[in-house]
Amino acid sequence: MSQSKCDHSVFYQRTAAGMILLVVYVDDIVITGSNGSGISSLKSFLNSHFQTKDLGSLTYFLGIEVMRSKKGILLTQRKYVLDLLKETGNLGAAPTKFPMVHNPLLDADGSIPLDDSLDDEKRMLEAQKSKPFENPERYRRMIGKLNYLTVTRPDITYPVSVLSQFMASPTVRQWEALEHVLHYLKGCPGRGILYKNHGHTDIECFCDADHGGSKATRRSTTGYCVFVGGNLVSWKSKKQNVVSRLSAEAEYRAMAQSVCEIIWIYQLLKEVGLKTTLPAKLWCDNKAALHIASNSVFHERTKHIEIDCHFIRDKLKENFISTGYVRSSDQLGDLLTKALNGTRVDYLCDKLGMLNIYAPT
Repeated sequence: MSQSKCDHSVFYQRTAAGMILLVVYVDDIVITGSNGSGISSLKSFLNSHFQTKDLGSLTYFLGIEVMRSKKGILLTQRKYVLDLLKETGNLGAAPTKFPMVHNPLLDADGSIPLDDSLDDEKRMLEAQKSKPFENPERYRRMIGKLNYLTVTRPDITYPVSVLSQFMASPTVRQWEALEHVLHYLKGCPGRGILYKNHGHTDIECFCDADHGGSKATRRSTTGYCVFVGGNLVSWKSKKQNVVSRLSAEAEYRAMAQSVCEIIWIYQLLKEVGLKTTLPAKLWCDNKAALHIASNSVFHERTKHIEIDCHFIRDKLKENFISTGYVRSSDQLGDLLTKALNGTRVDYLCDKLGMLNIYAPT
């Protein structure tokens, strides 16, 4: 078998009889493919060299539950969520409909003064919340567990990304925000991602940026989600490394990072023998950023992102990607860049292919 250059934990073999994929994580292995006899031979080979145990059809792997039906394959971490709620004593907590409350003071670290319109009691309460959390190690441990939960829960990726920035010295307010995420999980512990056959292998990506979203640093947040064949395969929410002076600049940086992710996914699929259709579609809700991508003239708006400009334009000329405008109401990247209300969260989760088979009908 050959080791993938794009992902070193993936090994593959392509023959006339079909394809075999082997994914390894420490001492856990998943084998799949279209070559049934080759898979049997590979199992025998591994068993002759190592002490292995064939657990049969994949149902549970590293805390991820795999469920199959006529509709497709569902990946969920329900047991992981319930164990997490039990550990934190939130099994009986009141559920909430959204993972994070919009709070400008959440990432302020006390650098932003409190609103003068607040009365003395509320100001004192807000000052108490700005004090250091008494058990920072517990905070770090919970962030680590929530971070692993984002493997199948893109709906909590943004709040976990924000809260993980304060593991060095968390405050009481940030711990309360973490508990709010747990209360949200209490309402939908079985929500997961459904993968099904949509009849095509197109790659498309929705990218977004929340311009100056961080009140402490005024850095923007990049959010993108990539679909292959209509199924969600990759997503990210991350604060940008530099401050963007314009919203178009922040959006364009998000576009550049999204294109890098598309390139990696395309190369990985091509390497293991899965054909995809080009050009990949890149959706953005900022017309200025789309204009910069298609306009070969540099001007005041583009001098700060010149390298990104060349990078995206080269991919457009190669017909590797094509850009398109999407309305803000249909921008799936919203879930990865800002705190939203419950109705909006449910709508975007449905569009991302997320399903809760345990929800009452």
